[in-house]
Amino acid sequence: MAAHATAKGTGAFAQRFGGRLAAGHFRAGLGLQLSSIGFGTYRGDADRGTDLAYRQAVACALQRGCNVIDSAVNYRFQRSERAIGDALAHAFAAGTVRRDEIVVATKGGYLSFDSTEPHDPGRWFYDTFVTTDVASADDLVAGCHCMTPAYLRHQLATSLRNLQLDCVDIYYLHNPETQLTEVPPNQFRSRMRAAFAQLEEAAAAGHLRAFGIATWSGLRQPEGARDHVSLQELVRLAEDVGGKDHHFRAIQAPFNLAMPEALTRRNQRVDGELMSLLSAAAYLGITVFTSATILQGQLSRRLPAALSEILSGFETDAQRAIQFVRSTPGVRTALIGMKQVSHVEENLATARVPPLGTTQFARLFADAPE
Repeated sequence: MAAHATAKGTGAFAQRFGGRLAAGHFRAGLGLQLSSIGFGTYRGDADRGTDLAYRQAVACALQRGCNVIDSAVNYRFQRSERAIGDALAHAFAAGTVRRDEIVVATKGGYLSFDSTEPHDPGRWFYDTFVTTDVASADDLVAGCHCMTPAYLRHQLATSLRNLQLDCVDIYYLHNPETQLTEVPPNQFRSRMRAAFAQLEEAAAAGHLRAFGIATWSGLRQPEGARDHVSLQELVRLAEDVGGKDHHFRAIQAPFNLAMPEALTRRNQRVDGELMSLLSAAAYLGITVFTSATILQGQLSRRLPAALSEILSGFETDAQRAIQFVRSTPGVRTALIGMKQVSHVEENLATARVPPLGTTQFARLFADAPE
């Protein structure tokens, strides 16, 4: 069995659901077949009950046509990764799915406690990172963010143990724009260069297949904002570090009905032209995964009647919000937090309906500003 997702494996997964899910649910990205709805693991308490709920939800998602699973080492103090690892190990052993059929992504950059919050976080940081020469207090930004090569090596190794995998399919630098709150742009670029070099080493060692950045504000902020991140600059940096065959191939950014900037805001300058993030990513050959699809549940109730009319064929507003994101040109996978089986059942039911066509989708933004 391959240690990572493959075109053949993800294609076989998609084929199994050909008669049950609508056309357009699976789409090409990173040389793979990606489900248009992905499994997110950010929310929930750091307790055993939530761990069990996540394991059950992952199993349900795999059975209902979701093959993209997203996490981060700091989510629920590493417990989300461990719940995913347990669920996948059981599914692989049972023959429910194969490793080469599933796209697993995680992130590193924030400090992450181990299972619970320590009584003395300062002592914990010193004992865990300083005494082992992984990181120093000077490496931290905002008291919580670090992306030095040594720290990323440590965090990727931790994630692989938690996930019980030899390789992740995508590894993201988690909200690197946090660095811009304390360091100037030239130092930020230097730190990103060092981080990219480390991730290229990890790719060469077989520990990851692709890397990217997962952001909250950086990629959608107006050009000129302090925490604005230029996608073209990152691609050029990746080429400088890794050559034309570099592994910087994916980004993650929030996008939903209430936060449409990735589509509507022209904030990314590419070859002198300002364009939206989604357009820039398509031009530069970067695969886009979106987060906050239903905005932590806020878009799961009382959408305007006009939207409900266009986003028809669904029983709930959560499904309509998901349909909007997965229908947006340039979006490969809409990530949604699903810590309960009932969430999986509701959200994956959306995949039984085809994404909106271009004419239907255009109705949603007919009056949107340029």
